Amino acid sequence: MSLDHLLQEYRCPEGIWDEMRGPDHIRDHYNRVFHSLRQLEVGSLIQKDRMAAELFMNQGITFTVYSDNKGIERIFPFDIMPRVIPGREWDHIENGIKQRLKALNLFLKDIYNDQQIIKDKVIPAFLVASCPHYTREVFGIKVPHDIYVHISGIDLIRGNDGSFYVLEDNLRTPSGVSYMLENREVTKRIFPNLLTDSQVRRVSNYPLLLHEILLQLAPTQISDPTVVLLTPGVFNSAYYEHTFLARQMGISLVEGRDLTVDNHKVYMKTTNGLERVHVIYRRIDDEFLDPLVFRPDSALGVPGLMSAYRKGNVAIVNALGNGVADDKAVYAYVPDMIRYYLNEDPLLPNVPTYQLSDPEARAYVFGNIEHMVVKRTNQSGGYGMVMGNKVTDAEWAKAKAAIEKESRNFIAQPIIPLSTVPCFIDGVFQPRHVDLRPYALYGPQGVKIVPGGLTRVALKEGSLVVNSSQGGGSKDTWVID
Repeated sequence: MSLDHLLQEYRCPEGIWDEMRGPDHIRDHYNRVFHSLRQLEVGSLIQKDRMAAELFMNQGITFTVYSDNKGIERIFPFDIMPRVIPGREWDHIENGIKQRLKALNLFLKDIYNDQQIIKDKVIPAFLVASCPHYTREVFGIKVPHDIYVHISGIDLIRGNDGSFYVLEDNLRTPSGVSYMLENREVTKRIFPNLLTDSQVRRVSNYPLLLHEILLQLAPTQISDPTVVLLTPGVFNSAYYEHTFLARQMGISLVEGRDLTVDNHKVYMKTTNGLERVHVIYRRIDDEFLDPLVFRPDSALGVPGLMSAYRKGNVAIVNALGNGVADDKAVYAYVPDMIRYYLNEDPLLPNVPTYQLSDPEARAYVFGNIEHMVVKRTNQSGGYGMVMGNKVTDAEWAKAKAAIEKESRNFIAQPIIPLSTVPCFIDGVFQPRHVDLRPYALYGPQGVKIVPGGLTRVALKEGSLVVNSSQGGGSKDTWVID
């Protein structure tokens, strides 16, 4: 049986946008990519699928599920069929993300300085004040080049009308970019020459772009600033990514115990003595960074780091306090931020969002829960979600009690049937729901986005939850010209 036969047998769910197949045809951009694959036999695809799994295993491409008692590390599931996005669609996505990041960055600068957006009543003061990630300790700190969000992962979904929507903003320590890069390398191995033949835009220059931006953020004008990547350590769920990025950029991977602060300057302990550190790419949450300012029980951070940061002697990437801008309750106001700061209409729309601290919105959501997904405002990884079309009466009663007790900490959104793409599962093509996380880098020269990002796949049939911790996997994402 050939791939051509599998394509003919492929069936999409009704009422859901499938990215490969239209109502009666295969879309042009997929036709171009699959043209050279049509004569492959199913046995060959199965062999390539096994080869991909072995490559991931041999290279140790893993993630951690803390709640799993069977083991710490898992191999990241990978589907060999790429997701294909035509260049014109990608250009729209890129412009929309750049616009959004500029507004979010201006919001962070404003909220930690003049707070003009609150004074003009564009966003409620209580929403910011009640956000657990609004970090008062960094109020008034001058950050290099007025850039707060250097690295971001903006999650996008595609609705049943084919339009892209922003699902959430990840502006603190977004993860997953190593999987985007490794997915591309594995695809090169199993489908040699196919990327060149299909004119796929490259993503491999991401570490180079990131390193250039980190060097540009050094607070002193020296020819060779020292940059380090600060990790919580080997037991962190994204430790593989930390080691991968440090190796790709040629910078030191350090833990808190490897750094020390003296006279408001940060130093790295080396075999040759102390070495001044100018830029820290941190993968540690704010509250663990400095036990003298935040959590005194933190063994992950560096005592005195905030004093060096406040003095401008070290740049920290991303900036502290960014969590106020990716709070899911604040998310609802991002279109207003774009209009307020940029005087432009948003290019990428939000998903309609109901703040459950509003009694009217809460009543509406409770009355239409079968069409809603309820989320905690400060949780990620797919945790804390209530899918209204699947929740049991007992689960909903428990969730309602939590919402009524802490309504500020919950939002609701209509359940949007995510678009589907073909996945090679059990020797056939099966539709599975996907989202997309493009990675944007914001430096002194502006915003740069490598074309593609991480496509996350809900591998369980019918599931809309794409997170790896909840059984999701990933695909290589091709932007083709």
